[in-house]
Amino acid sequence: MEIKGKEQEYKRLSQSKEFILGLLSFDRPDVGIILGTGLGGVADEIEAPVEIPYEDIPNFPVSTVKGHEGMLIGGKLKGKKIVAMKGRFHFYEGYDMGKVTYGAKLLCFLGIETFIVSNAAGGVNPQFSRGDIMIITDHINLFPRHPLQGPNDERLGPRFPDMYNTYDKDLVKLVEDTALDIGIKVRKGVYLGLQGPTFETAAEYRMIRMLGADAVGMSTVPEVIIARWMGTKVLGLSIISDLGLPDALETINHELVLKAAGEASPKLSKLVVSSVERL
Repeated sequence: MEIKGKEQEYKRLSQSKEFILGLLSFDRPDVGIILGTGLGGVADEIEAPVEIPYEDIPNFPVSTVKGHEGMLIGGKLKGKKIVAMKGRFHFYEGYDMGKVTYGAKLLCFLGIETFIVSNAAGGVNPQFSRGDIMIITDHINLFPRHPLQGPNDERLGPRFPDMYNTYDKDLVKLVEDTALDIGIKVRKGVYLGLQGPTFETAAEYRMIRMLGADAVGMSTVPEVIIARWMGTKVLGLSIISDLGLPDALETINHELVLKAAGEASPKLSKLVVSSVERL
């Protein structure tokens, strides 16, 4: 049964890959991007885009969350071959981890060298401000299920992957230098992943800060684990959409997160496009 299960997943990925490459003008993309909440502006910069609805891709899940359009986009971005996911999947939607991470796994299976993932996150570092862009330097995984739990397929990655340099130091430096050159202020910090869908209590925000995190969100970590398992370099970026300061906590909802992410999106899009150009 174990071999059968692994073979089924490999077959599903192969079917998805064959379908996507049949619609694109290249056989192997250079960069894969997951465009998170309100951060779809990069898609507008892709030249000669081929838009593929998730529902058309064999074996691909469909996003159910407002702000996640559910479209795979292929094309060129500053001379680089790009495949971007406009909309992602979350554990809180009821998907198992296999479906949550299927998109990231597929991007890596397509052969990308660099995986860029973005999100909207709550800032717990008191030095942060709403609308800041944070380069993720590391993460803390507090999801209740692990994306690599179960049988392992050595064709995709090792049984016990090393998480050293999870967020590639050279890519972090490249983005820092790019931000300086184009005049965009950036922060650096640790991202902590929780399952959601509730926003955190004051006591939870206090705990998250004590654990050493600078921001907290409901995505990214499972996808990054998959990318590193498959040997792909990772760059992670967060828009600080709200502040989780336990002694000065204010009410928050998804609409406010979308609004904040939308306001900061042009900066992040410019930073990602300029960074891709320098890869």
